[in-house]
Amino acid sequence: MEILNQTRNELLKRNEVKGIVSSVGNFGVGNAMKTVVEQMKAAEENVVIKNVKSKFGRDTFLIEALIYDSVEDKMKIEPKVKEKKKAGAQ
Repeated sequence: MEILNQTRNELLKRNEVKGIVSSVGNFGVGNAMKTVVEQMKAAEENVVIKNVKSKFGRDTFLIEALIYDSVEDKMKIEPKVKEKKKAGAQ
């Protein structure tokens, strides 16, 4: 992964990283997570992948990731994931 931009956000206690990676086929969020964790030497539970973008016909992908200092900092800022209700349950 080639890092294009890396900034430190002291207010939110995180590093904001943008990078480009080359891959044949769809890269996906899972592969982006593994790549960022290995490249930045961060814990997987502290990393949030915001975007994985590509242009049609190209084998390069732009990854936008946020790396928090701790899990607590991540939980304060990132939105909570709502659980889906089961159909038929009342």
